Amino acid sequence: MTGRLYGVGLGPGDPELVTVKAARLIGEADVIAYHSARHGRSIARSIALPYMREGQVEELLQYPLTTETTDHPGGYQGALDDFYVVCAERLAAHLDAGRVVVVLCEGDPLFYGSYMHMHKRLAHRYPTEVVPGVTSVSGASAVLGRPLVERDETLTVLPGTLPADVLADKLRNTDSAAVLKLGRTFEKVRDALAEAGRLDEAWYVERATTKGERVLPLKDVDPSEVPYFSLALIPSPAERTFVPEHTGHAEGTEHTGPTEHEQEQAQPEASTLQHTADGRGGQVTVIGLGPAGRPWLTPEAQEALADATDLVGYGPYVDRVPQNPRQRRHRTDNRVEAERARHALEMALGGARVAVVSSGDPGVFAMASAVLEQAGEERYAGVPVRIVPGLTAAQAVASRAGAPLGHDYCVLSLSDILKPWEVVADRITAAARSDMVLAVYNPASRTRAWQVGAARDLLLEHRDPGTPVVVGRDVGGPEESVTITTLGELDPSAVDMRCLLLVGSSTTRVVEREGGPVVYTPRRYPS
Repeated sequence: MTGRLYGVGLGPGDPELVTVKAARLIGEADVIAYHSARHGRSIARSIALPYMREGQVEELLQYPLTTETTDHPGGYQGALDDFYVVCAERLAAHLDAGRVVVVLCEGDPLFYGSYMHMHKRLAHRYPTEVVPGVTSVSGASAVLGRPLVERDETLTVLPGTLPADVLADKLRNTDSAAVLKLGRTFEKVRDALAEAGRLDEAWYVERATTKGERVLPLKDVDPSEVPYFSLALIPSPAERTFVPEHTGHAEGTEHTGPTEHEQEQAQPEASTLQHTADGRGGQVTVIGLGPAGRPWLTPEAQEALADATDLVGYGPYVDRVPQNPRQRRHRTDNRVEAERARHALEMALGGARVAVVSSGDPGVFAMASAVLEQAGEERYAGVPVRIVPGLTAAQAVASRAGAPLGHDYCVLSLSDILKPWEVVADRITAAARSDMVLAVYNPASRTRAWQVGAARDLLLEHRDPGTPVVVGRDVGGPEESVTITTLGELDPSAVDMRCLLLVGSSTTRVVEREGGPVVYTPRRYPS
């Protein structure tokens, strides 16, 4: 038995304008899908969030481009068509497994909505229902407080992307009009309104029904401040003398939403290998998850995780990626990096799109080098390998303390599993002599507790006991703690494998501010 597909309209932005039916379906769904630009944020998801529940699978459908040029053989439209095919097949995998899939869409799903592209590709294959939503035009009319049409008047809805002469002709021959998709088209639309003799009647409505709502006469709008989520409205001519009381800027109108169509530039896909069901070849993407949690995950990493068919990594890191039943998960021990890398490359040879996940940045004491080392074998010469960076643990701890990495700094690991302690000790001494700040990874473990004390003693041969030290533990996680101490007072017993140490230089300072001490290293070095 197959699942069921719902295209759910969310209205123009106010979560309270979500219909009762839409809210119920969002809460009941197994899978919630939504579009976004390359930045990974989704207005649709933010509207639906109050109605979502724990444990739902989320499918991020991240557009590959906006209006940029592309080397796709089918041009701009060809790139988008391929994207829609891939998205449809991802949703089809859930529907084939019997899951209920809700595709979120701002406004109404079939009124310039992003959902319609999934509808055209899936509605003939699966039980489907479209749940209408309040359109942006209705929301704009409501906040303007003007009727759209009365009695036998006509309303014309136009996209701002039409040629200027076509816009002017249609605006000249209608009673009321709504022109959507402003953004880059605003000046052309304004000129068309003037050409049609309708500029004085036109109102500008931005982000209707949201906290960033803005309403004012269109002729007074600065074109540089116009986002995609705005429209021009010529309301019913029956009350031309009416002037809304709330014109002008509302509080919080800074433009932080997505660009046109919630899209951005695509990453090129290329492969000479076997192909998966959607026609694309296998590849390995090594992804940095950041130190902890979704807020630390970059949009590029979100996109790569959403695209993967298989996840590979150390068990706790794989567990940080939300479950998605269409993806296979391969959890391994922390000491089998080479085997893990070969496993990923072998799956890619078979056509899988494999995400190898690391905490922090994959190029810092993590999986990027292990994968590239194995990929150097002749067998894997044709497997594309891409590295997606992540926020490092050192950067995360530093941000919590202030700016201790403000000048030159050195990154080293105390682990002697892959290199002898003598090498570690020599590097600590060299770094201490150089007077650089040190970011110390892997300071201790259950079986290796003595090295923090040994490292401290080596540093004290060249650093003042009063040198500031930051001990960050589980930064970004539920047990986060940040301790500011000194090199002389550093307690090795308080440091474990979940910690990272930042040891200051001779110029690093600790200053007291409201809320607690702040550590920073000045950009200038004393002459």
